[in-house]
Amino acid sequence: MPARSRSSRTTRTADTHDVASTARKSAQLRRTRSGQLRASQTVKAMLRLRQLILDGHLKPGERVPELALVKHTGVSRTPIRAALIQLAEEGLLEPSSSGGFVVREFDEQEVFDAIDLRGTLEGAAARRAAERHLSHEQLAPMRDCVGAMDAIANSRKLDLQHFSDYVRLNEEFHRLLVVMANSAVLGRAIDRVLALPFASPSAFVLAQSALPHAQKILTTAQQHHRAILRAIASGDADEAERLAREHSTLAKRNLRTANAQETQMRRVVGGNLIRLTHGHHSLSKPAHRSSLRHKSTNR
Repeated sequence: MPARSRSSRTTRTADTHDVASTARKSAQLRRTRSGQLRASQTVKAMLRLRQLILDGHLKPGERVPELALVKHTGVSRTPIRAALIQLAEEGLLEPSSSGGFVVREFDEQEVFDAIDLRGTLEGAAARRAAERHLSHEQLAPMRDCVGAMDAIANSRKLDLQHFSDYVRLNEEFHRLLVVMANSAVLGRAIDRVLALPFASPSAFVLAQSALPHAQKILTTAQQHHRAILRAIASGDADEAERLAREHSTLAKRNLRTANAQETQMRRVVGGNLIRLTHGHHSLSKPAHRSSLRHKSTNR
């Protein structure tokens, strides 16, 4: 066979392989993009649905209307269903006996259990951080955060803006606690607990803002923050863990305080999901036709 013929056949074979390889890569890229789009749509649906629940548009015990959510969010049913499953895993929804999902209601003990679990995990994070014997530079972000919160707690008169700033800084303090532990396992476990909004460190802070002893509450919390920082800085793992666990009990105390005044519970994110008894009355309202379903019907 002439050399030119063999060379031509080899070139054609290589070209065929290149075309096939390009086709495979293109198909893989399309699948990747499609998967990313579905994941993005699921996240969008989950965030929107979570907000509808926390804002009280969907009440405890109410069935989640899938078709209304499709119209309300502009997301197809497949991502909506994936979002519902995810929120059920987080604990905000539960399966309905008649199919689909309903919004969960939580009693006081369940809230306390979630707060206790967060305290246990943050105690482990504080212990881990102390055991790492962090440098002065590594502790600087938490030191700055505590200093900024001190300035708020020491203000002569607190207003709603002070409390809003304190919430942001308090969330940062607890985030830094997990960062300094440098444990992905602890981080994931704490994130799962925090999926329940009233289990977060700042869940009941804004509910305290109108109370006459609000300044004292912040002062006590700040004493805890400074003590936790000192224990971590000195490498005292036992003390750091004990203090972090004790610190979480403030949230339970604040919940009891908010329970005494229904107007304060309205300031709690997700407070509409909590069944608290004030005398003989429940602070959680019974389910009725959702505003979401009503709005979608009248479009």
